[in-house]
Amino acid sequence: METRRLSVAVLWLSVAAGLCLAQRPYVERLAPFVPSPQVVVERMLEAAEVKPGETVYDLGCGDGRIVIAAAREFRAKGVGVELSNDLVRQARDQVNRLGLGNRVTILQGDLLEVDLKPADVVTLYLLTESNDRLKPIFEKSLRPGARVVSHDFRIRGWKPLEVETVAVSGRAHTIYVYRMPPTKD
Repeated sequence: METRRLSVAVLWLSVAAGLCLAQRPYVERLAPFVPSPQVVVERMLEAAEVKPGETVYDLGCGDGRIVIAAAREFRAKGVGVELSNDLVRQARDQVNRLGLGNRVTILQGDLLEVDLKPADVVTLYLLTESNDRLKPIFEKSLRPGARVVSHDFRIRGWKPLEVETVAVSGRAHTIYVYRMPPTKD
C-alpha cells in the first residue's frame, strides 16, 4: 500500500513539473560563450566605422566587452543582449565599475526577440545557423546604412562588404562586415 501511495505521489509530481515547464517558454542558446579577443573586438568596431553617438547592439554579448569598447573607445551607445544570468550580472557589474551606465545597457533575454530598429551597428559571434535565423530579422528591422559585423561566421546569402583576418595567438579570426540593405550572393 505504501509503495502504491509513493508511486501515485511521484506520478502527480511528474505531471505538475511537466505543466510548470510547459508554461515556461524555452529559450534556445544560439552559441556557446567564447569571448572575442580584445584586438578582434577593436577591429570589429573599426571595420563597422562606429561613430560617436551611434548605437551598437551586440547579440549574445557575453561579458559585454564589445559594447563596453564601443562606449569607451568610440563614444557610442551600447546595448548588449545576453541569455545567461551569470554573464549578464558580470557585464552589468563591469559597466557599473567603469561608470558607463549612462551609455551601456545590458539586456537579459532572447536575442531573437530584441527590437533592433535603433541599431546603427549589430555585432555577433554566433554560429552560421544562428546567423541564418537572424538574417530575416536584420532584413526587416535594420535601416539602410546599418552595419552588421560577424566574427568568424558568415551570413549565408549575403555578400560581405569587407572581410578581414586578424591573427591572435596563432589563430586567425575572420571579420565579416555587411551594410544594409545587404548585397545578395
